[in-house]
Amino acid sequence: MPLDPRHQSHKLVDGPDRAPARAMLKSVGFDSEALKRPLVMVAHSWIGTMPCNFNQRELAAEVMQGIRDAGGTPMEVNTVSISDGIAMGTEGMKASLISREIVADSIELCGRGYLFDAAVVIVGCDKTIPGGVMGLSRLGIPGLVFYSGSIAPGNYEGRDVTIQDVFEGVGRHAAGDMTDEQLTALEDVACPGAGACGAQYTANTMATAIEFLGISPMGSGSAGATDPRKNNAGYEAGTLVMDILSRGQLPGDVMTREAFENAIVCVASTGGSTNAVLHLLAMAREVGISLSIDDFDSISERTPIIGDLRPGGRYVALDMDRAGGTRLLAKRLLEGGKIHGSQLTVTGRTIAEEAGEATETSGQDVILPLEEPLKETGGLVILKGNLAPEGCVIKVAGHEIMKHRGPARVFDREEDAFAAVSERRISPGDVVVIRYEGPKGGPGMREMLGVTAALVGEGLGDSVALLTDGRFSGATHGLMAGHVAPEAAVGGPIATIKEGDLISFDIENRRLDIEINDEELQLRLASWSAPTPRYERGVFSKYAATVSSASQGAVTS
Repeated sequence: MPLDPRHQSHKLVDGPDRAPARAMLKSVGFDSEALKRPLVMVAHSWIGTMPCNFNQRELAAEVMQGIRDAGGTPMEVNTVSISDGIAMGTEGMKASLISREIVADSIELCGRGYLFDAAVVIVGCDKTIPGGVMGLSRLGIPGLVFYSGSIAPGNYEGRDVTIQDVFEGVGRHAAGDMTDEQLTALEDVACPGAGACGAQYTANTMATAIEFLGISPMGSGSAGATDPRKNNAGYEAGTLVMDILSRGQLPGDVMTREAFENAIVCVASTGGSTNAVLHLLAMAREVGISLSIDDFDSISERTPIIGDLRPGGRYVALDMDRAGGTRLLAKRLLEGGKIHGSQLTVTGRTIAEEAGEATETSGQDVILPLEEPLKETGGLVILKGNLAPEGCVIKVAGHEIMKHRGPARVFDREEDAFAAVSERRISPGDVVVIRYEGPKGGPGMREMLGVTAALVGEGLGDSVALLTDGRFSGATHGLMAGHVAPEAAVGGPIATIKEGDLISFDIENRRLDIEINDEELQLRLASWSAPTPRYERGVFSKYAATVSSASQGAVTS
């Protein structure tokens, strides 16, 4: 339904009584004519501490020019971003998931505070993508989300490398298979410029998901951060938001239940990050869509893996772009009846219409035909059992062991687990348990890439399992169960595990169990007492007091 293009901003800048507001806006460069046009927020999370969002100032300028040329007045606002890759393995990593809420809150606050008529939200690093969608959803104004792009791969000894190779290099170094000089040479080339981590890790997983969700223009995210096409896509996003405003299209018009199913399918079909479970649950909540952790398992079960993408496959994100990008992926999935083609997107066209413009590069083998999948069922599996009554998430790319039974090696902090791996105290067959790292207990649900990559680097990736109430990076692979819920900090069964207890993974039957009888488990639960909170004040403390279970998206309330 058409909206007044100035449906909100007229309350901010029109009339004699708004002269003070106009005076202040004129002080930063807006004239009377600019203030008579629709005011459009251009939100981004540029930060000078990492590559992932480093191109967003430049990209915002392109978006704003597109808005001006289409008859709007853009206003740039900024929020925060925490780099998982930099903070990984430190106390700082606890800030990462918390930042998702801060990003959403910041966008909501600016949107409400300045009465914007529409918005373009530029996103990059992992948590900014769901945070951006959540913030726009809360505002309920016309808008879109625009991904600032993947980093290009580096080159080391004649092969493509990403940050995953550096993390695994740490394990190889600890095992004596890599010298100091080799590790330094690898770190020098792994991240050659701006852009988010370069394979189907969390950022690229979520960038693909939001295109299938319809809230991001299909094909807009595929070009790399330093590709000249990215600036052109930014300008087009600026002109598009004015079209969305003229149509009166709201985020809830595209983000339907069927659209979320499409997003889950695209994640499952590309072996995407387990973090998508957490983020899609949180995003669905913001638009009032009923979505549960079990939906991921049932949808993944009927979705083949056709994207041969790292970390489970061979190729990086820019290879997918060269092969045909998200439109080609959508075309494949649509032909097989795996997605809802009638779902509307922010372009005003359906997913099916967008897929109809797919162009496939001859001879590409990045996105495979449905009849030749890497695996018949998708990459996301939800296990339950006496250790995870609310569920946990495993990514199965096709080569993992489907059953594992072994003794628990129990750690109450990620640092202690990493030290044990580095000191070669973990043996083949072990089950590494890292607890009190959940949303409330961490707080912030740290990712365990340092530990999982070190296990792979030491050659234990196929013989050791791991479970945690924390998270995994999109770069993690192997038999790893994350998001175990309820978490240890609220007295979940994971808190009762003792050193040497036998833990059983049974992926086929969707079970994660500790091999003790129910009576013993109940006795242990009854004797458990909550630990002292790790933080008593500040943002970490506030987050821990308000965050929900990972099985509900770890949202704050």
